[in-house]
Amino acid sequence: MSKPSRIQPLSRRQLLGGAAAVAVAAAALGPLPAAAQAKIKVAAIYTVPFEQQWVSRIHKALKAAEARGEIEYKASENVANADYERVMREYANGGNQLIVGEAFAVEAAARKVAKDFPNISFLLGSSGKPQAPNFSVFDNYIQEPAYLTGMVAGGMTRSNKIGMVGGFPIPEVNRLMHAFMAGARETNPRVEFTVTFINSWFDPPKAKEAAFAMIDKGADVMYAERFGVSDAAKERKVLAIGNVIDTQPQYPETVVVSALWHMEPSIDRALKLVKEGKFTAEDYGPFSMMKHKGSEMSKLGTFEGKVPAAIMTRVKAREADILSGKFVVKVDDTQPKSTAR
Repeated sequence: MSKPSRIQPLSRRQLLGGAAAVAVAAAALGPLPAAAQAKIKVAAIYTVPFEQQWVSRIHKALKAAEARGEIEYKASENVANADYERVMREYANGGNQLIVGEAFAVEAAARKVAKDFPNISFLLGSSGKPQAPNFSVFDNYIQEPAYLTGMVAGGMTRSNKIGMVGGFPIPEVNRLMHAFMAGARETNPRVEFTVTFINSWFDPPKAKEAAFAMIDKGADVMYAERFGVSDAAKERKVLAIGNVIDTQPQYPETVVVSALWHMEPSIDRALKLVKEGKFTAEDYGPFSMMKHKGSEMSKLGTFEGKVPAAIMTRVKAREADILSGKFVVKVDDTQPKSTAR
């Protein structure tokens, strides 16, 4: 019976040589496909349904990253304010690297969670400032396209009365309304505004009733900051201006144009920094501006040729001035007031 052969241990030189050969072979094969790379675990928490305008843009950007194979994405919708902190902690304890959401009504609780989990990155919609080291803030800084759509509205009203229905009079809404109003005054100094807030982020029936009241008083163009306003405009055969998303496909004879928000530049930046281990507390608001492709005025679509050419010439010129930095849309966070007599 022969003795079993003794296996000789590899020398350090042989080990290094083998590792180098593997590295060369891997390099020849090229980079690993996205699916084979480690995905970032992302969780999002929303207090309203996914289809709500503001939330839909964040959800869309994260779903796009998921489709590219960059992230594992989980999300909760319709989370009550009272449950928000609990859900945040569950996601933080669940191994998620980035948590996205909205802290407007839960600022103190959300910031407390961020302090308790310093190694997790947080990107939340907020009226406040970033909180070191890991709590970044954002919002839809789309006052530039809001100004441009206001210019269109000023040129389309025949009664010189515009109705405006908003959710809550918080800075993020106020600045868009003021920008819209300023744009309308540029093309029509005679325009008057009726402004109301429904004190809800998602109550289409309430927004619709508020819009009816304004239309009954002569408004022939409605600023649809909330869902429900365009329904009222359609029923009463007046015009509407959209906000955040393009709803013209649903209201082809009603919605003239919209100020669109694109969350992709903000989400993509956050994911890149998380992946590189460089995520810090900062304000992502500017990444929603036109120069970063975070916002734009929609195409006229079904209203092509229906908006006076002279108005569109002025709008295009003002858009170019904004993009070049020649014109800066004023940010006014104060609550807008009605001017109609």
